[in-house]
Amino acid sequence: MGAGRSLEVAYDLKASVPSGTYHFVLDCIVIAQVDVVFELIWRHGGSDTTLAMWQEHFAPLPASFDAQAYELDQSGAAIDMSAGDQLVFRYTGMNATQNEAWIPNGDGKISHGRIPHIVLPK
Repeated sequence: MGAGRSLEVAYDLKASVPSGTYHFVLDCIVIAQVDVVFELIWRHGGSDTTLAMWQEHFAPLPASFDAQAYELDQSGAAIDMSAGDQLVFRYTGMNATQNEAWIPNGDGKISHGRIPHIVLPK
């Protein structure tokens, strides 16, 4: 995903989530320099509530297509789930020269990284 493009993945919620620390493991492959805006969203009743949002700059590794480790914690609000609610993770590339500048590491250990995932507060 590159300049001005966003992608998102939605998960159907099965229970409410307390407020607290959301832990993100977002290892990635970086093809070109890019600023990425990350958002964790609670989609409910036809509207979106942003739980966490931040931005990070990424640069490619020298002469390598290995995954870059990227892991952090973000504080987020509670989710009072109702039927049909979703948890949405969205990422948007900004200021990149290539369309596929930032790629989530879907290859896990094969590319020397981890599969991206989010650990919810308990």
